[in-house]
Amino acid sequence: MHDIGKDAELSKYRFSLAEETYRSAKMCFDNGFYRDCINRSYYAVFYCVRAVLALESVDFKRHKDVVAYFNKEFVAAGEFPREVGKRLARLKTKREESDYNDFFIASADEAEAQLQSVEYILPLIKKYLEEHNIEFDNN
Repeated sequence: MHDIGKDAELSKYRFSLAEETYRSAKMCFDNGFYRDCINRSYYAVFYCVRAVLALESVDFKRHKDVVAYFNKEFVAAGEFPREVGKRLARLKTKREESDYNDFFIASADEAEAQLQSVEYILPLIKKYLEEHNIEFDNN
């Protein structure tokens, strides 16, 4: 049995980390650090997804397991639009390319597309969390 209060606090913490990471992604973009923007954009959404999983006391060590579980239990189940799953997959793929491909040159267009995915997903997850009794400060 899991502690609902503790799960809610973890969820809230992870979502705040997602928002902070999104702000970092925007700063990277604004300063021309497109490779870092791609990385931070992925992590912003990854932390969002983990905020949702925290409500069920579910977590995984590997990113691919977090993503697979979220897609199966939340996207395929209709809690989130399929577009969320598609964008999450693109975020993950681009992050892996930018982090592990030595010759990857990140463009402003690619980085901007990643930011737009965060801007699409972040509010949907925040709404979901609020519907599940996670309260956020209005700042």
